[in-house]
Amino acid sequence: MALLALDTDLEPAAAGFVVGAVFSGQLTIGWGNDLVDLPRDRAVGRSDKPLAAGELDRRFVLRCLAVAAVACVVLSLLAGWRSGLVHLFVGVASGHAYNLGVKATAWSWLPYALAFGTLPSVVTLAGDTPSWAPAWMAATAAALGVGAHFLNALPDLADDARTGVQGLPHRLGATWSRVLATLLLVGGSVTAVLGPAGAPTTWALAALGLVLVLGAVALAGRGKAPFQAAMLIALVDVALLVAVGA
Repeated sequence: MALLALDTDLEPAAAGFVVGAVFSGQLTIGWGNDLVDLPRDRAVGRSDKPLAAGELDRRFVLRCLAVAAVACVVLSLLAGWRSGLVHLFVGVASGHAYNLGVKATAWSWLPYALAFGTLPSVVTLAGDTPSWAPAWMAATAAALGVGAHFLNALPDLADDARTGVQGLPHRLGATWSRVLATLLLVGGSVTAVLGPAGAPTTWALAALGLVLVLGAVALAGRGKAPFQAAMLIALVDVALLVAVGA
C-alpha cells in the first residue's frame, strides 16, 4: 500500500493516513481472527498462537483490538471520506465477515476478492482528484487476494476440517486448491501486464515469462516446490501491480 501510494503521488500526509489505516485495520482483523478462533485453536493444539497457548490474556487482546479499531476509523476518514468509507465498509468489513462465519462456507473467497480488489481504490480515492482505480488493477488485486486465500488455507486444511471449517479450499481439497491458486495468480499477472493501455514493456513481458515458468512448477512439481513457486508468483504479482501501475 505504501508503494501504491508513492506510485500515485499522494501527498505525504494522505499516504501516511492510508498506510496507517490499512495497517491498523489488518491488526483488528488478525486479532479478531485469533479471538474468534480461540476455542478451535486450543482444540487442535495451536502452540504457535499466543492466545491459544495461554501466553496472552484475552482481555488484553480485546483492549488492543479496540485501540486499533479506533485508529483505523480515524486514519481512514483522515485519508478522505471516499477512501475511508471504501476501506472501512468493504475492506475491513470483509475481513471481519470472513472471521465471523464466511470462512466456513463455499463463499470464503469472496471477502478476499472484495478486500484486495478495492485496496488500489483506497489509494486513488485519497488523491487530490479522487477516482476509482482502473479495472485491470482491481482485477489483479482481487486475483492476488483469492489466490492468497487458497495458499493460506493449504497448511491448515486438516486442522480446520477437524473443527468444522469448510471453506471453498476445504471443499476442493489440497490439490485443486493449489491448482486454482496458481491459475488465479498467473491470471493476475497476465492482467497486470496486458491490462494497462499501450504495449507492455520488455521487463513486464520478462516477468510474465517468469510467472509462466513458476506456474508450470506449481502445477507439476513435487514436495514443497509447488507451494514455494506459487508464493513466488504472488510476489511477482505484487511487484507488477506496483510497477505497472506507476
